[in-house]
Amino acid sequence: MAIQETDFIWRNGELIDWHEAQTHVLSHALHYGTSVFEGIRCYDTPSGPVIFRLTDHIRRLFDSARVYHMPIPYTQEQIEAACRMAVRANHLKNAYIRPIAYFGYGGIGVLPGKDTSIDVCIAAFPWGAYLGEDALSKGVNCCISSWNRAAPNTIPTGAKAGGNYLSSVLISHEAHSRGFDEGIGLDVNGLVSEGAGENIFVVSDGIIRTPPTSASILSGLTRDSVIKLAEAEGYDVREQTLSRESLYVADEIFFTGTAAEITPVRSVDGHIVRCGGRGPVAERMQERFFGLFTGETPDHHGWLQPVQDNPMEVQHVA
Repeated sequence: MAIQETDFIWRNGELIDWHEAQTHVLSHALHYGTSVFEGIRCYDTPSGPVIFRLTDHIRRLFDSARVYHMPIPYTQEQIEAACRMAVRANHLKNAYIRPIAYFGYGGIGVLPGKDTSIDVCIAAFPWGAYLGEDALSKGVNCCISSWNRAAPNTIPTGAKAGGNYLSSVLISHEAHSRGFDEGIGLDVNGLVSEGAGENIFVVSDGIIRTPPTSASILSGLTRDSVIKLAEAEGYDVREQTLSRESLYVADEIFFTGTAAEITPVRSVDGHIVRCGGRGPVAERMQERFFGLFTGETPDHHGWLQPVQDNPMEVQHVA
């Protein structure tokens, strides 16, 4: 999906022109994947644009950086303010926000040297449905990938690091080359892990199940939101290991993620889910999730953070 360009990107403390946001070819992250990032959605609401779980996303960004001994040279509050600034400067109401921190120029060894820079950039731009506009209602066709997710104690899958997504590239490429919309990875034990860029939920006999964090998944914030919304609706939600064949006999399956939002899965390896596409649980979760942004679902958790003018947030355009 092509990026829809906007005017400005926040980089290292100031707003710069989109096309000026360049980095050196010898930047450490380009060679070793040493970046951490987030994907965050901004939604327009009757009360104005809001960013969904901004504080939680930026907290995870700093947690991921901590795992890789990357001291981000800004506070979490400053990065949150910069995300709001990037949305406002580009006059966006609905947007995808991509903050990224990475080891930049200064050393070519595997271990970043003390002189290696740590750069932080934040882009904001329009982005529609990740898996296609029809996917939210009709669902997507998936396959189990031959590529497993990383085993425990190899690379930390709980950190949202750029290098981790080489696994996602392989899983997604294999799926597309075989004519599917998306791939699903298994963990080292052959149990269900997650999609190439999405967490997964399986519904059988009225019970909603999702793999635990020990299944080599990224613990998604949309995943967490859906669990809380589902429990508030009275659903029985269980985090437990899932076998491959449990996908073949499921009543419903759906993906969650910032990009994917809540996307039903129509089939896995040619096995069509019993409901035939989007089932009643996925549809209800979509209603409750998207209802947060129409005002139909109360925001009991304080997830909606306004994109509002703040006199302390000075917009410095280079």
